Amino acid sequence: MSDTELTGRLLVATPLLVDPNFDRTVVLVLDHDTDGTLGVVINRPTTVPVHEVLPAWSELAGPMPMVFQGGPVALDSALGLAELRALPRQGEDPDPLGWRRVHGDLGLVDLDLPPELLAAEISAFRVYAGYAGWSAGQLERELGQGAWYVVDAAPADAFTLSPEHSWRAVLRRQRGGLALLSTFPDDPELN
Repeated sequence: MSDTELTGRLLVATPLLVDPNFDRTVVLVLDHDTDGTLGVVINRPTTVPVHEVLPAWSELAGPMPMVFQGGPVALDSALGLAELRALPRQGEDPDPLGWRRVHGDLGLVDLDLPPELLAAEISAFRVYAGYAGWSAGQLERELGQGAWYVVDAAPADAFTLSPEHSWRAVLRRQRGGLALLSTFPDDPELN
């Protein structure tokens, strides 16, 4: 797959992916190039409120103001993901200060800047502790082994208020066999 084919898309863990770091996860790919892949798991909220780790940003984190576990790598670091209220019009500055486009109206936020710089520009915001990362070629190998489904992201996926249902919901909206997999039991041996 080319770089543009993965950035901004979702990786949905197959039912056979048994790595506890990725069991039933949905990963939003933030960057994919020849050096590797970076993403965040969008369906693992923690019990830690944003105001405990980034108090200045907590007002923007509602209505679900919890830190999400973005992946198993660098859990002591934070990434901010935000959706713009509107894409810039032709002739306007392409991106607001402190926001870097990932795909469409989704982008990463510079959490070192004052949130007031972006508050009027964004409609949704989430904080992720850590990230999911793959070295060069690693994700392609995992895709070849059938560990992940690659699907298009819907606008609401990154900011759903029901992240615990994301794995099933994303699969359910796909066509064919992937929709059927949304009914795959948590433990197939009990079926």
